[in-house]
Amino acid sequence: QVELVESGGGSVQAGGSLRLSCAPSGATAYMFTSIVMAWFRQSPGKEREAVAIIDIGGATTYSNSAQGRFTISKDNVKKRLYLQMNAVTPEDTAMYYCARRGRNYPGSSFAEKDYVVWGQGTQVTVSS
Repeated sequence: QVELVESGGGSVQAGGSLRLSCAPSGATAYMFTSIVMAWFRQSPGKEREAVAIIDIGGATTYSNSAQGRFTISKDNVKKRLYLQMNAVTPEDTAMYYCARRGRNYPGSSFAEKDYVVWGQGTQVTVSS
């Protein structure tokens, strides 16, 4: 069963904006308010990297490249995770994934290995 489904990707021109969404199901939906969630991205030929993290208290952490341009948020009523991307550049072109940590791990982490459930990704392409 796929527990995380991303949407909202697409093509956008440099300088534009895009909002990604991630919908949980199954066990992830059940524990949505008590888990750390994150957005990762992977470009061809590069390792997957964390872009933004939100902990169970709502505190957010960003990569250097995302800081000031991207905003991660979580709607616990609708059970949705979002990534608002502003002022995008061609370097933001990648497959974007949402992911979650295990229920007993409340801390933020940039390490891919610390996330146990992943979505299938949504492609973002930024043209110059």
